[in-house]
Amino acid sequence: MRRRKRIKDSEHKNRGVYVIPNLVTSLNMFCGFFGIIMALRGQFTHAAWAVIAAGVFDNLDGKIARATNTTSKFGVEYDSLSDLVSFGMAPALIMYMWALQDFGRLGWLVAFLFLACGALRLARFNTQVGVVSSDHFVGLPIPAGAGMAMVTILLCYNDDLKLLTTAHPAPPYSILILIMMFLLAFLMVSTISYESFKNKELATKKKSLSTFTTALLVIILIVYKPDIMLFIVGVTYVLSGPAVMVWKHVAAPKKAAVPPGAANNKGGETEKPADTPA
Repeated sequence: MRRRKRIKDSEHKNRGVYVIPNLVTSLNMFCGFFGIIMALRGQFTHAAWAVIAAGVFDNLDGKIARATNTTSKFGVEYDSLSDLVSFGMAPALIMYMWALQDFGRLGWLVAFLFLACGALRLARFNTQVGVVSSDHFVGLPIPAGAGMAMVTILLCYNDDLKLLTTAHPAPPYSILILIMMFLLAFLMVSTISYESFKNKELATKKKSLSTFTTALLVIILIVYKPDIMLFIVGVTYVLSGPAVMVWKHVAAPKKAAVPPGAANNKGGETEKPADTPA
């Protein structure tokens, strides 16, 4: 009887879900859906902020699950589905309605490409959990790709820059946005390495006062000019992957060209073996 009761309790536990982390994941999906509704109403800045808010909840749900030891396979799958809505479907529709409609078939095909590559990126990430180091992402994370698209909307509506004189971008801005969406889709399915900022040393290891001051200054600037600073942060992160990859390819041949032991030689003289005692 006791054994049957334990089996029933175990089955009941497996059928249950952890409320808090999955509730935060639901807020992530809600923000993405809300962004779509705002885009249908033509309120594109509200739509952009909704997707950015979804990114905040997406960052929180995993941390809450790990901190409370409530991680589960259900939560992983639910998180991926929510991410596809918030960072795949929502940005694709928002960008199509905002800037890509005038391109006709090409516009909605590029929007679909962004969605499809985002789905592939999520599927690849799920298959690499526990196999690939968590210190780096393989390919641009889908929240970063969606965030880059959304901060572009915020930048274009900035009151100081006044990049747009109409509700929707016109050439050449619309052409640049089309190219940007294509590049973001490519970066998501690429094998370019991106920093994940999940290294424990970033949070536990002591840093210099200048590092703390720089981080504080960046936060202040983001609060002061969120649209401009978020765009700069987004561009910096998106370009960081290709930049590091190019740097490694340039630096590696130079290191390989240095002959072994050359660093120990001085003035071109070779080291002589020490005399051994008779």
